[in-house]
Amino acid sequence: MSHPIITRFAPSPSGRLHLGHAYSAMQAWDFAQSVGGEFILRIEDIDHNRCKREYEDLLKEDLAWLGLEWQEPTRRQSEHLDDYRAIADRLTEMGVLYPCFCTRKEIQAEIARAGAAPHGSEGPIYPGTCRGLTAAERGEKLEAGKSHALRLDLQKALGSLAEPPSWRDHDNDSQIIPSQDDWAALGDVVLVRKDIHTSYHIAVVADDALQGVTHIVRGLDLYESTHIHALLQALLELPAPSYTHHQLVKDESGQRLAKRDESETLASLRESGVSPEEIRERLQRLSSNS
Repeated sequence: MSHPIITRFAPSPSGRLHLGHAYSAMQAWDFAQSVGGEFILRIEDIDHNRCKREYEDLLKEDLAWLGLEWQEPTRRQSEHLDDYRAIADRLTEMGVLYPCFCTRKEIQAEIARAGAAPHGSEGPIYPGTCRGLTAAERGEKLEAGKSHALRLDLQKALGSLAEPPSWRDHDNDSQIIPSQDDWAALGDVVLVRKDIHTSYHIAVVADDALQGVTHIVRGLDLYESTHIHALLQALLELPAPSYTHHQLVKDESGQRLAKRDESETLASLRESGVSPEEIRERLQRLSSNS
């Protein structure tokens, strides 16, 4: 008996949805509809500094206007922080996390002292400063109550597995095995942030497994994150979904749409008289030019 196909759209309620969000949501929705599967809406609101409940209500309004449907209640990540802490504790017990006491200023200073640092898609890669602390040095800082994040000891995590982690690329029907260069471009990522005591990486991997998500549709900006998620799934022995990474929707000038740039929102388009059908046509044009 085959398992049902489950896709999801998981926005953060930190602003109004724009055309890029609509494209990702509709790609996931259309795929689920084409195979008789289920579409899930999940609210990724662990960042309490940026996320607001009012935006959650508004994004649901936008998605319903587009014709998307989902079951209520939706899973709200802020209500399940204990689940993510338990996973962090498990990874700590496995010996693949270490406390990082560095501030951004200290990391920048360390990189400057080194004269150069490898760069990933998000900028300079963490130089591993706190990975080299002795047990005594870590204990002293922890006992003093110094604020810290928890980073993934990437090489230790990879070395603990019997075989390299991989993930399935649905579009190309192939298995992606990240290379050493791919891992080097990531470095020791933060898995437990200082401020919210978890991270996007832990929360999304936990929820996809819990909700039985079988197929993830998301933008190319998260392609490298998929390597980390495949590694976490392997470490935690969680089921591995397949992935589609679509092109990012850009405006007429070729700039990627983003909340911080106050990109044209679905609400403003709706208020100006644009229909959901016109949104679909516009997205098809924009994506073909990406």
